[in-house]
Amino acid sequence: MYSMVIFILDDINYCHDVLNAWEDMGIVGVTMLDSSGLGRVRNAGARDDLPLMPSLSDIFKSSETQHRTLLTVVDSEEQIDELVKATESVIGSLDEPNTGFLFVTPVTRVYGRSKRDQI
Repeated sequence: MYSMVIFILDDINYCHDVLNAWEDMGIVGVTMLDSSGLGRVRNAGARDDLPLMPSLSDIFKSSETQHRTLLTVVDSEEQIDELVKATESVIGSLDEPNTGFLFVTPVTRVYGRSKRDQI
């Protein structure tokens, strides 16, 4: 049975290392999204780094910390366990604050995944 692994990485500086660890264990087809949590957005509300006459570029430059959300589909419980272990080998225990949030959900159907891309 297929499962989708969703991992929200707190520190984007670890993104390439996490992706390399996943790739080393045979994970292919990872989708990456830039994301930010509600708490981060709320805390970034008052900005004191804008010039007196800001341009649109200045306004849209964000000093808030971004996350990376990584999504992949795996086909076994063993791969989930190995993926968690590989992830924690890079960022440390997911039980520690400011590391990330990983969850797994069942996938009932898969389309467009070629035999060559199968894990």
